[in-house]
Amino acid sequence: MADGLFLIGYRYSVYTRIVRAALIEMGLEATYHEANPFASTIDPVLEESTPFRRVPVLKHQGFVLTETSAILRYLDAIGPGLPLVPTVPRQVARMAQVIAIADFYGYVPLVRQVFANAVFAPMIKEDVDLTALSQGLRDARPVLQSLDMIAAEGHQLNGADITLADLHLSPMIGYFVMVPEGAAMLKEFPALDLWWQQVLDRPSLLQTDPFKEG
Repeated sequence: MADGLFLIGYRYSVYTRIVRAALIEMGLEATYHEANPFASTIDPVLEESTPFRRVPVLKHQGFVLTETSAILRYLDAIGPGLPLVPTVPRQVARMAQVIAIADFYGYVPLVRQVFANAVFAPMIKEDVDLTALSQGLRDARPVLQSLDMIAAEGHQLNGADITLADLHLSPMIGYFVMVPEGAAMLKEFPALDLWWQQVLDRPSLLQTDPFKEG
């Protein structure tokens, strides 16, 4: 049922990495097409797949799917392994909460402001926005605090029972801690930091690290 998966992504995109890590965790394989959504000339494969011209995009036997959360739910449903969605109602709700926190409160400060300005902009020789970097560090704190409270419960983000929440959050934290100030801030939240120490060496993260790939 899972034959013929085709993924359009950008190797430095945190959301592409989320889907690629999910494929590994779920025992699935997909043909991968690299498309930079920020390039001056939009990749034609990407352009014909979504009017938003954003990655990732999953194609499967004529079915085209965008939005990372939807893609993960679909892969979980068709994958051959154990499901990565809990069955206990409160755990399902916490999983959804973690994903929402990551998307709506975490992505911009952790990735677009802190990582992008402290790591990515210098790498591609673009100007660093120090104001955005400082704002990102300020806005990251309540995000980490909220996630630390959830991790302390031990039902989600426990480092053992991997769910879609772990897959969604870990690449964002992985980028954030590449910045020394981000790594130091994470240490202030012991439950979340313990979770990170337990998941950072998972093969799905290591094999999708764009800075270590060949």
